[in-house]
Amino acid sequence: MTKVSFFDKRVFENFLKVTSSISVTLSLIVLFVDIPKDCKSLYGWIFLGSLAVIYILIWIWAITLNKIDIKVEGSDVTIKVGDIFQQAGLKAIAFNEYFDTQVDNKIIAENSVNGIFINNHLEVSVSDLDDYIRNYAFENDEFIESNPDRAQGKVDRYQIGTICIHGDYLLTAFAKFDKNNKALLSMPEYLEFLINFWDKVNNVYAQKNVSTPIFGSGITRIKGHKSISDEDLLKIMLWTFRISEMRFKYPARLTIIIHKDKINQINLLDIKSARNGV
Repeated sequence: MTKVSFFDKRVFENFLKVTSSISVTLSLIVLFVDIPKDCKSLYGWIFLGSLAVIYILIWIWAITLNKIDIKVEGSDVTIKVGDIFQQAGLKAIAFNEYFDTQVDNKIIAENSVNGIFINNHLEVSVSDLDDYIRNYAFENDEFIESNPDRAQGKVDRYQIGTICIHGDYLLTAFAKFDKNNKALLSMPEYLEFLINFWDKVNNVYAQKNVSTPIFGSGITRIKGHKSISDEDLLKIMLWTFRISEMRFKYPARLTIIIHKDKINQINLLDIKSARNGV
């Protein structure tokens, strides 16, 4: 299914903006230039044909749009297709609530952003990262409990939304795990994560750019919302960002990265046209 209808009202609105400028220009021209009577019909059809081409070009632009810049309560936000590991500034990597580092396609999938970070972008050994997390100065309310009965993985559990800064990366506790180590969140928990995450970012970003993926776009399951789309998740992220206290001071900005395989599921024109992206 095409994510932007050929007759989408926003395509038509952009078309009207372009054609209004063209119409004003042509009106000024014909004030000073006489069009031969025998050419008026031809020129008329050329003009109508040109309008049709312009409309089609605007529609093609809309359906191939892969980057937008918007303002959310005064903060600059970019939403684009890209590779989060190639972004400047701080990059958010979603871990589970235990900050597990075991990439075995059971606890962490090797093709997830989490797995790719550990396997391909970690500049220290996994054991060094484990030691770093273990000794990190978390806030008292961020540590929840130790779970010694957990069969695999670490035993220390943290509040979702907790951030551990490691170099240029914001390691954040995102997914809750059930007893079978399946990533699972309810919608209230997803909202709780985002509110906590934005508030933590507000405390640590130090006026640097921050890039995030669309949280929940991978293998994490949201209970009761099996069919929720990446566009819905993106809009929820923007909404929670708007109502949070997080504000990026210029020139710092938030960038939300969309995987290239997911862009066809997201109508960026719709998000750009809406107030605050939602």
